[in-house]
Amino acid sequence: METLKQPIMKTRDLTKYGLKDTNAHWNLSPEKLQAITIEKGMGKETANGTLAINTGKFTGRSPQDRFIVKDDYTQNKVWWGKTNKAISPDNFDKLQAEITNYLSGKEIYVRDAYVCADPEYKTNVRTVTEYPWSNMFTYNMFLRSDESELENFKEEWLVLCAPGYEALDPKAFGLRQGNFSILNFSKKIALIGGSAYTGEIKKGIFSSLNFILPVEKDVLPMHCSANVGEDGDTAIFFGLSGTGKTTLSADPNRKLIGDDEHGWTANNNIFNFEGGCYAKVIDLSEEKEPDIFRAIKPGAILENVVFKDNGDVDYMDSKITQNTRVSYPIYHIDNIQKPSYASNPTNIFFLTADAFGVLPPVSKLTPGQAAYHFISGYTAKVAGTEAGITEPVPSFSACFGEPFMPLHPTVYAEMLSKKMQDAGVNVWLINTGWSAGPYGVGSRIKLKYTRAMITAILDGKLDNVEFEQHPIFGLFMPKTCPNVPDDILDPMNTWENKGQYVSKSIQLAHSFHLNFEKFASEASQQIIEGGPLIDEHHHLNDHF
Repeated sequence: METLKQPIMKTRDLTKYGLKDTNAHWNLSPEKLQAITIEKGMGKETANGTLAINTGKFTGRSPQDRFIVKDDYTQNKVWWGKTNKAISPDNFDKLQAEITNYLSGKEIYVRDAYVCADPEYKTNVRTVTEYPWSNMFTYNMFLRSDESELENFKEEWLVLCAPGYEALDPKAFGLRQGNFSILNFSKKIALIGGSAYTGEIKKGIFSSLNFILPVEKDVLPMHCSANVGEDGDTAIFFGLSGTGKTTLSADPNRKLIGDDEHGWTANNNIFNFEGGCYAKVIDLSEEKEPDIFRAIKPGAILENVVFKDNGDVDYMDSKITQNTRVSYPIYHIDNIQKPSYASNPTNIFFLTADAFGVLPPVSKLTPGQAAYHFISGYTAKVAGTEAGITEPVPSFSACFGEPFMPLHPTVYAEMLSKKMQDAGVNVWLINTGWSAGPYGVGSRIKLKYTRAMITAILDGKLDNVEFEQHPIFGLFMPKTCPNVPDDILDPMNTWENKGQYVSKSIQLAHSFHLNFEKFASEASQQIIEGGPLIDEHHHLNDHF
């Protein structure tokens, strides 16, 4: 008897991308992808059955090898420079041909998924990967399509990911070296070659949304986490790595919308771009980060971790990289908002780990200050985070996500400013870093105090307290806050040597001013006036 052949869905034709004779696996389950990864010797399982893989030569993104195709659509919109490097359409086409040729004849993995949880902005993404575990990563990180949606799936963006391909003559393609991550906005293709670091896939699509949403849809894209309270009030947490974005948005009394990438729509909705979380696991413990720790179970993928002799993971060991990671689908966290969007943003928190120990632990920002601090995106690197750093070093990343922002930072800042004012949102600067002295002298502000400040703000307990203005930074500091000792609210009180406090503050204020010079020509007067009040030693006598 003749067996009926399964009809190949019309939408499943890979030859249109130039991929020939591939053995393509479509939309495999995470269990199946994990089994294939183990079978091929590309990963191993931890004691509890979680997949652990090694990303090889690259254990982080390679920002110097990230390009955007410069063509009629992008040339006058993108903020070209060291963050957004240009590559010609011809060179892109040549590289695309190289990659499709490289993947042809191979066993490959295809995933049809989407990004943007708000149905109005839903964007279909088809990802073609050389490795099974890269495909499992996209299952974890993108939003998962229903069976019914897969039947006639039509992608808006295509991701081609070939870690095993390397350009042998980089200069011939306008590249710096053999690996690359390129966005082509006219073709809607993200091309990744030579790097197996999974973050390149996630951040490639994030960068594309950071361009498309503001330019075409009047949506502000944000590198932030977000949660929502029982009364439907939404809070947004901006912050660079190590400032507490994931930790502070995980609140037992509020539902998590997402931990990294969100959009803010014209009608005041906040939606998650993603369907998962990608968290650092260096020094992870159940006590410090219970949500992340418990999310590491079958279905999650650990990257570049080191094992102990007994088969458990040693989260303290950074011999492969400081940037050890886990990806997991958002449903590995219990307390989540379903689907991942909410309305009515009420409070925005800018998190900074100030290792100089001079910024107040909590301060309220005016609209001008909010835009200024958003464009600045300040935190400080401390010894241990990067080789060779022993003293605190100020670190600025525009909009708290400069490597992923294709437009000029003031475009995002003006959008944020307008949205804040229209929605009547309060903006707060939270220092999760040091108090009573800089790194090495003072101590890290206690997490329980930071949580108490955020809870007080969310409960409206700081709405009617008295504030005083910081003489150097111009920030408004509350004089009291429930469950927080009054004396730590003004950082100068915590330093034994007041003169040292003043000089350290001036040093940091000066860094802010120097960093802002590159944005000043595009910034409004209101934004420029949102910076530190003084930058010269001789003004000090007026204030103290």
